[in-house]
Amino acid sequence: MLNSLFIAFSLYSILPMPRAEWSKRNMQYALAFFPLVGLVVGGVQALWLFLGEQWELGPLLRGAGAALWPALLSGGIHLDGFCDTCDALGSRQTRERKLEILKDSHTGAFALIGLVLFFTALTGLASELRWSPAAGAALAACFVLSRAMGGLFILTLPCARGDGLARTFSDAAAGRRCIAVLWAVVLLAAGAAALLSPLCGAAMLAAWGLLFLWARRKILREFGGVTGDLAGWSIQLCELILAGLLVVLQKSMGEGLLL
Repeated sequence: MLNSLFIAFSLYSILPMPRAEWSKRNMQYALAFFPLVGLVVGGVQALWLFLGEQWELGPLLRGAGAALWPALLSGGIHLDGFCDTCDALGSRQTRERKLEILKDSHTGAFALIGLVLFFTALTGLASELRWSPAAGAALAACFVLSRAMGGLFILTLPCARGDGLARTFSDAAAGRRCIAVLWAVVLLAAGAAALLSPLCGAAMLAAWGLLFLWARRKILREFGGVTGDLAGWSIQLCELILAGLLVVLQKSMGEGLLL
């Protein structure tokens, strides 16, 4: 079990971990620990917003830091998938050609456009978030939910290719147990947000569910199955959309929400 934890953190973060052999036995619960990586990343994100408030940083610097920390802590692995997916979707080629583009190490115009739009939107949204302990906790829950989505796609969708990280983790995973853990994490994260604010919890769960259904359909229609890049793409979209939701809730409900 600990080896699965070490593998999850060593792959999906830059945090130093004890070395663990990538055997099927050691990897079987790695995806179940994936949301825990998100909790750590989200915790650092919340800490940055707290420090920005304490140090009276300007909105732009607060937002830029909030956008950069998750990318740095994850080693850019999910952003890499996001960029590759933007290139593949932007090409509007056949399914086979899109899968080839996902594997291509070159960076295309659509990847650059998607990356600029992503960081611009995330920086702007993060600059609007007001710090409070409850808001920080809700923000951390966003990163837990995003990792749960990526893990569920890997475990529940067919693999689009016969190789790659998605195939490796899917083949090694203790399928039903990991799926049950990830669904439980989704409900727990939304439930925790609901304890802070019933509206916030319900809205986060609804937004997550709608994105899950849309992204699942998009992945199957465009690619015929999931890859590690597509899982990374869904994770980044989830983080962006849920961050936007928190901003909307704070703006619409004023000081009555997320105190």
